Order: sequence, then C-alpha cells, then structure tokens
Amino acid sequence: QVQLVESGGGLVQTAESLTLSCAASGSISSIVLMGWYRQAPGNQREEVATITNDGQTKYADAVKGRFTIARDNAKNTLFLQMSSLGPEDTAVYYCTAHALIELMMRQYWGQGTLVAVSS
Repeated sequence: QVQLVESGGGLVQTAESLTLSCAASGSISSIVLMGWYRQAPGNQREEVATITNDGQTKYADAVKGRFTIARDNAKNTLFLQMSSLGPEDTAVYYCTAHALIELMMRQYWGQGTLVAVSS
C-alpha cells in the first residue's frame, strides 16, 4: 500500500505562483511512477505531469513551460511548481503513484488539494 497526502493548495490571483507537495508513505520502494492530475468542476480528471524513478518528466500541453514536477526521494515527497497561473488552472489537484505490489501494478491517489485562481 502507498499513502499520499497533498498540501499547498489555496487561492491565488492570476499570474501568481504556487507549489504543491505530496508526501508519500508505505511501500515507497515499490513506486515506479508519480504524477499530478487535476479535475475542474464539470470536467474529467486529467493528467498534468508525471515523473519516473529516473527523473524523466512529461507534461500536458496546457502546462508546459509553466509547471515543473520534481521529486525529493530522500524525503519521499513529490512537488508541483506552478507559475503564471490562470483561472483555467482552477481545479482539485491530485497526487498519484503507480506501484508494483504483489506482482500487480496498482495506482494510488491522494485526497486532493484545491487550487483556485481568481482573475
């Protein structure tokens, strides 16, 4: 099992920056991929950014150049640095981890943290 706890959400104004954190615990060594998703009201959950164990990153087109995903393996923490935020970035942001447990790839989710961007 992997437990994920996000923090750092809040209300910001357009063009401001915000950094989200996700603390992981449990079967850390089984994690092969971590990432951030978001879900805006009335929309489906969408992938924002992912990072592999060897540091390869991938970003959604909507956030490229504005968001940066990073991991601190020593502290078992995932980050999402967000800059140039706009109202379109308003959503609940979820941390996720893919872990190989009992020979099965399982996906775990945090409880989500709300990011609201005012215009």
